[in-house]
Amino acid sequence: MAPNPASVFNADARQDAQPITSDKLVSVIHVSLEYRTAQRIVRATHDMSFDVYGSDRFVLLGPSGCGKSTLLKAIAGFIEPVAGEITLDGARVRGPGADRIVVFQEFDQLPPWKTVLQNVAFPLRVAKKLSRAQARERALHYLDKVGLASFADAYPHTLSGGMKQRVAIARALAMQPRVLLMDEPFAALDALTRRRMQEELLKLWADERFTLLFVTHSIEEALIVGNRVLLLSPHPGRVRAELNSHPYTRDGASRVDFQRGVERIHHLLFDTDEPSA
Repeated sequence: MAPNPASVFNADARQDAQPITSDKLVSVIHVSLEYRTAQRIVRATHDMSFDVYGSDRFVLLGPSGCGKSTLLKAIAGFIEPVAGEITLDGARVRGPGADRIVVFQEFDQLPPWKTVLQNVAFPLRVAKKLSRAQARERALHYLDKVGLASFADAYPHTLSGGMKQRVAIARALAMQPRVLLMDEPFAALDALTRRRMQEELLKLWADERFTLLFVTHSIEEALIVGNRVLLLSPHPGRVRAELNSHPYTRDGASRVDFQRGVERIHHLLFDTDEPSA
């Protein structure tokens, strides 16, 4: 379910742009999530509702501790809501599945004893989707997509952080999931590499038109990567607003309208009174 229309902020940088949507794919319906610490049970998100459509680049944006990563894990099926439900293609999410693949922030996602090619092909073989030859062919295809076909026989310890993330993205896309989930995948990279990775991700999306659910706490990154951005309040996370960010691009980041959009989002995130629990 989408937020109340009154809470939606429509970016006004270009009135002629249209959001990229098709059929409803993921629905988060009045979802509350909790996790346990040594001292207490903590509510991570409260009564959240939104929809993700096919080919969306949907971004969850909010300050640290607002529950965006916890929500991503719940959509992946690793955490069960204490209230509400999450559906994929209308069916309730009840656990992890190959239709939802996660790319995490950490660079050590790749088994170090496997080559780059083996890392990408291995999940295909485990899922029994393809023969060995077919898995190799598809793995090479996606390594070529991320510009790493020439590193197919390299081992992860020989790669830079950005290259490891590109392998992780290739591995995820090779599974051809219904939704690609990315949890702050570029946060640990230096500024130049992060910019290049954002550009490469958008190029991949233009080629493949996969559905992307992306978590970040960077307003600029959210505007560049996403075509729709959901703003979450500080802890516990609630839906604060939703915006159409398709008018904004990396090339326009220095423009006045882009900076104005950043300022307006910052105000929505941090300068609005919290709703009562």
